[in-house]
Formats: sequence, structure tokens, C-alpha cells
Amino acid sequence: MHLYQNPVISGFHPDPSVCRAGDDYYLVCSSFEYFPGLPLYHSRDLVHWEHIGNVLDRPDQLPLPLPGAKASGGCYAPTIRHHDGRFWVVNTNIDGGGNFVVTAERPEGPWSDPVWLDLTGIDPDLAWEEDGTCWCAFSGPAGGINLARIDPERGRVLEGPFATWSGSGLKFPEAPHLYRIGDWWYLLIAEGGTERGHSVSVARSRSPRGPWEGAPANPLLSHSGTARAIQNTGHADLVRAPDGSWWMVLLGVRPRGFTPDVHVLGRETFLTPVEWDEDGWPVVAPVPETHPAPARAWHPVPAPAARDDFDTPALAPHWISPFARPAHSWSLTERPGSLLLHATGPTLDTPGYTFVGRRQQHHDCRAGTLLDAGTGTGGLCVRLDEAHHYELEAGDGEVRVRARIGPLHRTLARRPVPAGPVRLTVTVRTTRLVPASPHLTDGGTTGPDTLAFWLGDPDAPDARPLAELDGRYLSTEVACGFTGRVIGMYATRGSVAFDWFEYVPAPHGEDHRLG
Repeated sequence: MHLYQNPVISGFHPDPSVCRAGDDYYLVCSSFEYFPGLPLYHSRDLVHWEHIGNVLDRPDQLPLPLPGAKASGGCYAPTIRHHDGRFWVVNTNIDGGGNFVVTAERPEGPWSDPVWLDLTGIDPDLAWEEDGTCWCAFSGPAGGINLARIDPERGRVLEGPFATWSGSGLKFPEAPHLYRIGDWWYLLIAEGGTERGHSVSVARSRSPRGPWEGAPANPLLSHSGTARAIQNTGHADLVRAPDGSWWMVLLGVRPRGFTPDVHVLGRETFLTPVEWDEDGWPVVAPVPETHPAPARAWHPVPAPAARDDFDTPALAPHWISPFARPAHSWSLTERPGSLLLHATGPTLDTPGYTFVGRRQQHHDCRAGTLLDAGTGTGGLCVRLDEAHHYELEAGDGEVRVRARIGPLHRTLARRPVPAGPVRLTVTVRTTRLVPASPHLTDGGTTGPDTLAFWLGDPDAPDARPLAELDGRYLSTEVACGFTGRVIGMYATRGSVAFDWFEYVPAPHGEDHRLG
């Protein structure tokens, strides 16, 4: 018997939606302000997921840079479905355009240009009747779950929208998914908000038009008020395996640190089994940290390479940039074997700077690069949003550690370096907490983790960090919003060449594998 560990996709992968096509599963997540948008994963066993692309990988699929773009704006909760030989994704661009549908013959793409829906709201879903009638459930602008009959090929609304069922009375009923299972239509929703009160509830009806009956045991799932390591459980989607078993993917977080604990990796993707009671209602136990895997062949996927030498013709799909990635801002060909970033904005505090990063997926990890700043300025950045980030920066003959926490900016360390390539490293390690006491004032003992910034190789005998910073200030509970940490390379002046980038989970940390 194989066991799997949650989360099945670690790091900033919120609002998962899943579908099955034959023996294959496909999953998409929210991407918010980052481009390319809507990461797409493939699996054969619901446990091992390979990042095979991004649904929105062309600037012409969305207005980019997004009008009025801001942190935690952009592309909200998508739904993926396989119907009539095609893959369908419906999504909301909260910063411009509203709800849209894209389709593809193959999940790897190419995905179509958007077909915009004349519906106002967020978190859209698609479901079909046997005669081809298509329903779109979504969270309406006035709150509550709405339903409309649509033509998804043309974006036309054919009936509705009208109100359906809006949960058990908790706040923010949203994230609806509509399913036809046997003789019933089931409506699965999230409520309680996406924080500690997050939960999953369900209702059913004989017709999509209602009336709807809520399950007697609602909420179906919530970790609110518990001491479980996994919190904020909600925003779920259901899938049936070939052996007839049912499974749920959902988001959750893993808080750390002294009270009130915080999460830094963002909302992650978890997997949990679903049973059905004698009255036809789904039953879900608390989300396990470890659980027997689905009863089918075990299909591990190759782990992403720890080091990217930038010797391929295109960037790997896990590389993302906030707001946009204009073609003139980066190149893999101008300096073969390097990623060349051209600054398009003055500072990290504006949406115009050039940044290419990847999601932090482990609580204990190391990221490093070898860069040549030349006459430019750039380096390594750990980013939560444009107002909360730490940098290890090279330029003007020195390396420096900088921090921004809201309106506060500070340079914490400087060291002169000779001209030419320099190696920069950031290490992240879980903080060992000390017992609570009236004298508990050291941030290094209370935060979720500690970030250390190094010039050179931390494994060298004489290595010392330039600075160490408390990770709590790069947490969602401090910065607010819906995203998680992203670690990557940036340029704020001139052009900066990155020879390689390496991301390595700590060998003895609790997170022992990439998502």
C-alpha cells in the first residue's frame, strides 16, 4: 500500500480545480497577478503532479499588463472540465474583462483566445446536461451563488442568472461547482471566508433550477477551531477515479510561528478521500497529513531539475512574473547560456520592474544564482507583493541586503565586491520557537522562519550571512492578500545576466520533495 503526503502540490497553488479524461487527471489553480496565468498540472494517480504548462501563456489572451493591476488581482479561481472531446477552462479576470472561457483540444495547448461571458461575478463553473445544455454557476456580485444557462462557444447568456443556494449561513458563499451524480444535481461551495473559518458545504436538487436542499451535516468539511497542522480548508472540487472511488482536491495552509501563527507559502493544494452515506450525501473526514493513496498504479513524475542553466530555447512553465513579462524585458538568446533581464522600471516597488521567479514550495530551502550585473543593478528577491519583499542585490561595486515592509524601506548590510560575476544565496529555515515568556521579544525566535542572505556559497568553511531576517513580514497575515512567496531574479537598472538559478529543498527539512 502506498501512502501520500499532503499537500500534493505545495506552495502557492490555491483554488484547485480538477477533471479526469480517461486515465489522466488535469488540475488548474489561480495565478492572480502573475503571468503566465493558470498553472496546469497532469497526474495519473492524483498524488504526483507534473507542471505541463499554463493555460494563459500568451499576452494576447488577456490585457497585459492588467489594467489597474495590483497584488492579489488578476486571475481568480478557475474551473477545468473535459467535455465533448475538448478541455474547457472558465475563469475571472478581476482586473479587466470579467468572466471568460478558453478551450483546447489537448491540455498542453494551444489554448484559445478568451470568449467573454456576459456575467458579473467571480469563481465561475461549467456543467453540462446530457442534451448539451451548459450551466454556469458563479458567485454573484450581490453575494450568494447564481446560476445561468449559457452558450459557452459564443459567451451568450440564454437563461438567468438566478439565485440558487447560498450555503449554511457562513460568510462569503463562493467557489461553486455543479455536478450531475446519479439522479441528483449537487452544488459544492466554499463559505466562511478563505481564512481560518474556511469550509466546504453541499446542497442537492433534482434540477439545476432547484429547489436546493442543504446537507444536514453542513459544513461538510472545516478545520476551524482545531489544532490540526492544516488550516483554512476549503474551495474544493470533486473527481471520480476509474475504480469508482471519489476524491476531493481543495486548498489549505500550513501555519507556522508563535501565536498568532502565519503562513508563508500561500494556499496549497491538498487531496482527501470522499465517501457517500446511505442517504446519498458526500462525507469527508478531516484532511489528513498522510493517507493511503488512490487504489491504482503508482505513477511518480520526474522532479523538476534543481538547477536551471538557461540553455533551453524557452523558459520552463514554472517561471512567473508579476503583472506582465514583455518580450523586450528578457532574453535567452542575447547572451546564450544565460537569462538576461532588462530593467523596465525603476524599483521593486513599482509594477514595471523585471522579475522572473518561481513559487517557494518548501518551508526549508535554498535559492542561489550566479549573476553579472555589469553596469546594471539586480539580484535575488523573495517576494510576497510589491510592498513586502527582501532582496540580495548587486550593483555599483557592492552587494547589499534590502527590505521593504509596507512603507518601511531599509538597507541592512553592504559589502564591496570586485567587478564580474558574483554568487548570491538565500536560505530559508524553519525557526525553532522558544517558550513563551514576558521577555519574548526576539523576532528570530517567534516568526515562522528565518531568511539568511549570503555572498557566495553557504557551505564554505568561512561563510557568514550578510543579514538574517524574520520571515513573518513576508506572510499573508502581515501583508494580506491571496498569494504566497515567490523567489527569483530581478533587474531594476540596465541589464543583468544570470548564468544559472538553483532552488533546493533542505536535505533534512520536513519538506522533502517538490510538489
